[in-house]
Amino acid sequence: MTICETVLRHSQRGMDLLLPELDADMYETTARQLLAQERKTVLLTTGFYVGGFAETDGPPGAFFLAKGLAALGFSPVILTDIYCGGFFPMREVRARFLDQNLSAEEILEEYRPAAMISIERCGKNTAGDYANCRGVSIAAHTPPIDDIFDLAYRKGIYTVGIGDGGNEIGMGNLKHVIQKKLSLVPCEVSVSSLLIATVSNWGAYGLLTALSRESGKNLLPSYEKVRDYIRYIVSKGSVDGIHKQHIPTVDGFPETTEQEIVEALQSLLAE
Repeated sequence: MTICETVLRHSQRGMDLLLPELDADMYETTARQLLAQERKTVLLTTGFYVGGFAETDGPPGAFFLAKGLAALGFSPVILTDIYCGGFFPMREVRARFLDQNLSAEEILEEYRPAAMISIERCGKNTAGDYANCRGVSIAAHTPPIDDIFDLAYRKGIYTVGIGDGGNEIGMGNLKHVIQKKLSLVPCEVSVSSLLIATVSNWGAYGLLTALSRESGKNLLPSYEKVRDYIRYIVSKGSVDGIHKQHIPTVDGFPETTEQEIVEALQSLLAE
């Protein structure tokens, strides 16, 4: 079983249909590319608006990926919005909350990042809107952090997009395929490396697994730490994006499925 096969288990939204268009070793290749970057700032983004709150998919992946990158000598900063307020304790990770008036040029000039990673963040679609998986516009609740990724990509900064549906930052890499095979208007924002998973958090954990293999350090959190963090952000207002309820599950999957995936990835590291 590979990292890619593990994080694409239980596929329900067509990501398995996109796999033939991507490198089967995408996680390992992305990990090597990240480790080749200068050890300075890495900007991460997450936060997907669902009915007045941020969903539980995305923030856990960003949180643990930021901690893993810090252990590798990078200086991670999470860029998000007010819907993720309280999700990222300052004693553990650095976060910055942006609004609709952000300047992509100023952000890049300020941080001069070595790389940027998006985990489940809505990006502008080919119709010029920000829309959820049901096609409903969430533009009024989505500061254009994707503009920073778009500019960084055009400037040659290494960018990574992790998504599970087709409307997230990075899916511009496969927008024509998504338009043909999936029932949604795809995101148009491209990245250097696109990673797909059944759940975007699982993609972040998959990347941590690959980084662990390449670096010789186990950066992947235990299931108990993942479970506790998800419960923590739910206490701060996060919702399951499918159920739209303040419950400690992600994308409608039970906690046992989250446990299955994290422990399967840990088993890959033990091989």
